[in-house]
Amino acid sequence: MVAEIIYGKDLANGLRSDMKEEVYDLRQSGIVPKLTVVLIGEDPASKSYVKGKQKAADYVGVDSDLIELPSETTEKALLELIEKLNQDDTVNGILVQLPLPKHIDEQKIIEAITPSKDVDGFHPISVGRMLTGKETFLPCTPLGIITMLKSKNISLEGKHAVVIGRSNLVGKPVGQLLLNENATVTYCHSRTKNMDELVKIADILIVAVGKESFIHGDQIKKGAVVIDVGVNRNEHGKLVGDVDFESAKNKASYITPVPGGVGPMTITMLMHNTIQSAKLADARR
Repeated sequence: MVAEIIYGKDLANGLRSDMKEEVYDLRQSGIVPKLTVVLIGEDPASKSYVKGKQKAADYVGVDSDLIELPSETTEKALLELIEKLNQDDTVNGILVQLPLPKHIDEQKIIEAITPSKDVDGFHPISVGRMLTGKETFLPCTPLGIITMLKSKNISLEGKHAVVIGRSNLVGKPVGQLLLNENATVTYCHSRTKNMDELVKIADILIVAVGKESFIHGDQIKKGAVVIDVGVNRNEHGKLVGDVDFESAKNKASYITPVPGGVGPMTITMLMHNTIQSAKLADARR
């Protein structure tokens, strides 16, 4: 058995083409989706992510503003900027690029963004609505993962999904979205005692720990669906995931590559959420 590779990049390109048409129609009717990204400091990875977001926005026709601030920007100044953006009716999505400098409380910043513009899906109100199965903006990477699974008509109902990693950005929310799809979900993390046993019985395995080759093919169940969220650089400077791709692809039924797997879907879902926000704002007027 050799796994079918789920190329998130190809799926993302198709979705972005559809979004481009949708945004064109929205603009014709006077609805102009707009995303404002706030970038603090000079972190190269953050700059690269922001560049990718702007490129996607340009392609689909979403207006995109980038506000760059020095790393010594105070928490108070950032909160004042967010409040100004909250009040700006032309802005549909506010994204503060994480991580933030240590002197700024990330949670306080996340909670300052009004939920109707929380296109990252991180606000406690957004999270609460997700937990209770209500309409809300869903976190972009978890939503991208579910979209990838559905694109291959992979049945989630009744399946045993094992999520390795419990971050607020990926691990916890993707487990919740799988639960919302009627999967049975187990979370594994650094304190899990019997991780190998749990990995071996996973129908769907999602790995989001940020450690190169954390999972190998001999650990996974034959025919499992493997979603690799990790992005690491190996000793040769090459981008690799949390799963050893070469060994895992001979055991899995489906697998995502790194790069070109989950990453492009994250930015695509950000565009989706921004477009939805613009439509909802127009409906409220």
